[in-house]
Amino acid sequence: MTTFDLTGRVVLVTGGNSGIGLGIAEACAAAGADIVIWGTNAEKNDRAATRLRAATQEREGGCRVLAQQCDVGDERAVVEAFATAVDEMGKVDTLFANAGVGGYAPFTRMSLDEWHRVLRVNLDGAFLSLREAARHMVERGEGGSLVAISSVSAYDGAPGMQHYAGAKAALLSIMRGLAVELARSAIRCNSLLPGWTRTDMNAGIWTEGSKIMDNTTKRTPVRRWADGSDMGPAAVFLADPSYTFHTGDAIVVDGGYTIF
Repeated sequence: MTTFDLTGRVVLVTGGNSGIGLGIAEACAAAGADIVIWGTNAEKNDRAATRLRAATQEREGGCRVLAQQCDVGDERAVVEAFATAVDEMGKVDTLFANAGVGGYAPFTRMSLDEWHRVLRVNLDGAFLSLREAARHMVERGEGGSLVAISSVSAYDGAPGMQHYAGAKAALLSIMRGLAVELARSAIRCNSLLPGWTRTDMNAGIWTEGSKIMDNTTKRTPVRRWADGSDMGPAAVFLADPSYTFHTGDAIVVDGGYTIF
């Protein structure tokens, strides 16, 4: 049995131009996959694509990288971007529904617009991305892997972030349902739950010495926050086609935060 080998696979990562998404893309590329990145910022997309190609330049044939501008909350944009990805790359074997936005508002003052702003990307965007990938994989008939990037906030109380946490919790149920529905199509459906991770989205709170960083670091047994690269090994495992019996799972990568 060959393990942790993504040679010949095509991996699509939404929100793949920085943070957790880029960490996932880099790990999958290092394991042999070709990569599709979706992001709304063209400059960040280009930088991420250049970084991926440079990191894999010694690989035979190099790493094929396609960077696309795509707003995952826009149904037409998702459908068109996915079709282009398949046309240019030939297929998509794994989708990581990672794109997300953050937000904070005390619940009693949270507006419906703020609620919808976060769910539009974190839940609607994941649904649209997963749906297009599932359609492609079912039609293609060769199986695949769908992975939703959830969060430990799906389990823990997240004051002022009920929209964010609610979307992340919903993803767990969606993926369990998909695992049952798509099993006979050999499509594995799992969730990955990062703990506190340094990303552009939360750059304002992980400054060294900040109260929230100090408190969360003390509660994390490994005594640090994650970097995007810390999610890479678990992502490669979830994308590896040799693990045909693993589906409906939720893998937590949080340095022990949720058990301490």
